[in-house]
Amino acid sequence: MVNMSKPVLILFFAALLTGSSTGQVANRYDIVIDELMADPAPVTGLPNNEWIELRNTSLSAINLSGWRIGDAGGQSGPMPSYNLMPDSFVIVCTAGAVAAMSAYGPVISVTGFPSLDNTGDLVYLRSLQNRVIHSVSYTDAWYRNELKKDGGWTLEMIDSKNPCSGFVNWKASVDIKGGTPGKGNSVDGVNKDIAAPRLLRAFATDSMNIVLVFDEPLDSLKAATTANYHISDGIGTPQSAITIAPVFDKVNLRLNAPLSRNKIYTVTVSAVPDCMNNIIGAENTARVGLSEMAGSLDVVINEVLFNPPAGGTDYVEVYNRSNRIIDLKQLYIANRSSAGVISNIKQLSTDNYLLFPQDFMVLTEDPEIVKRDFITFNMNAFATIPSMPSYNDDNGDVIILNAQGAIVDELSYDEKWHFKLMDNREGVALERIDHNAATQNPDNWHSAATSVGYGTPTYKNSQYRIDLQVQGEITVTPEIISPDNDGMDDFATIDYLFPSAGYVANITIFDAAGRMVRPLQRNALCGIKGNYRWDGLGEKNQRLPTGIYVIYTEIFNLEGKKNHFKKVIVMARKNN
Repeated sequence: MVNMSKPVLILFFAALLTGSSTGQVANRYDIVIDELMADPAPVTGLPNNEWIELRNTSLSAINLSGWRIGDAGGQSGPMPSYNLMPDSFVIVCTAGAVAAMSAYGPVISVTGFPSLDNTGDLVYLRSLQNRVIHSVSYTDAWYRNELKKDGGWTLEMIDSKNPCSGFVNWKASVDIKGGTPGKGNSVDGVNKDIAAPRLLRAFATDSMNIVLVFDEPLDSLKAATTANYHISDGIGTPQSAITIAPVFDKVNLRLNAPLSRNKIYTVTVSAVPDCMNNIIGAENTARVGLSEMAGSLDVVINEVLFNPPAGGTDYVEVYNRSNRIIDLKQLYIANRSSAGVISNIKQLSTDNYLLFPQDFMVLTEDPEIVKRDFITFNMNAFATIPSMPSYNDDNGDVIILNAQGAIVDELSYDEKWHFKLMDNREGVALERIDHNAATQNPDNWHSAATSVGYGTPTYKNSQYRIDLQVQGEITVTPEIISPDNDGMDDFATIDYLFPSAGYVANITIFDAAGRMVRPLQRNALCGIKGNYRWDGLGEKNQRLPTGIYVIYTEIFNLEGKKNHFKKVIVMARKNN
């Protein structure tokens, strides 16, 4: 039996009670990042220093010796020995900030304290055993306040017993000083997590591995159960499932059989809980497949808002017209400088995000503003592009590039392409009429219809026309037009199909009395197949009365072959 003196016994039991041993193993969320100052300037009341605050949510004291703070750029040096008592706080910062921050509570410093990005960052806390105890992946949207996100205010967790809910459990401090370092948060409250996790998307890193992306952190152990996952078309249950640190909102599935190219699979998730044990519900499936590099016109520019309403924002919608699965991470948007050089190149996504055949995707700086200003049917079909290329209100260039720098599609738009009788074009998107017609053809673009609110981001264009397989040489559709920009038969499409290239067309519009009202095309060089458009206006872009009109088309080639066609059409628009 070891003989201990009374003082030694006192110290021994004190150590047991305080948990001062540096070898203790902390569980996930025993200590949480409870507050952070990412952007201290302009100063509101606190010192001009970046820092984070840790809170012990467990029932035992925990020694922080050897613990580290990290972000996407790396992690700090080890923390010194410090006993963080239950429901207590400690400020972590650089050595240079210790003196200023000591006025607010206990402080410890680390070397290599991560530089917290103002607009968003991933911050994590690792224990001595290199376990991720807590992580916070914040953005400046978490402030929920346009003024406070510009600096001088902290982000505070609302409910420390709900440590993995992200945005819904954080907001800007309401303390007059701009934050509450070293004490309970000014926004403290009960904010229970009762929402089930959602499967947002999936992507394949190669033929044998799929990564699932969820909207919040998961229970890392239960999420690693392979029986919780099933892949369609004979793949079945994966060989392994690994929850990916530090956020634990992604799961890597190692498959038992390889994925086939040009095939779309469905992943189904069941019984997977979040960190608060809410079990995944109905939003538990995602498409996945092997992505390919986008070639010319695989992805096309489908809709452009370059003159947004007051307080609005530009957007560009793209459409995957190919049979390939395209990764947005491998695509870029750009414009041209005044010298005609491709400039302001921006990656569509820093994360893997699959664009499947016949999918739409809207590119914008602020999806929430677009959702506010327009009807959107797919709330997830948005890619946030910080600092979008600038698109002028009168004319400009929209360019989509692949990862090799090759142009996938390019549009040089002009505001004159809008509906001629539209007095105010602010807040009106230009829509592509035919995915398969030439991008640069002005007749392939039209103002979005009034009936849809002047834009159709995330879904089929109001002015979309199905690419009919034309049987014959000249076809005009529809037979009755009503050019009032309501999205219903606003123009006539004149389709042509010739046995060879090199034909030249003259297209003239006559009224019922035989008077020419508009020379639509003169000596237009045609391909084998294509189309022209009549918007129901006269030669001087004036309104024409309702009635019967004749679309007269003459064609000829250099070999002397000629032909002509007469197509009758009815104008049903009312004169105002």
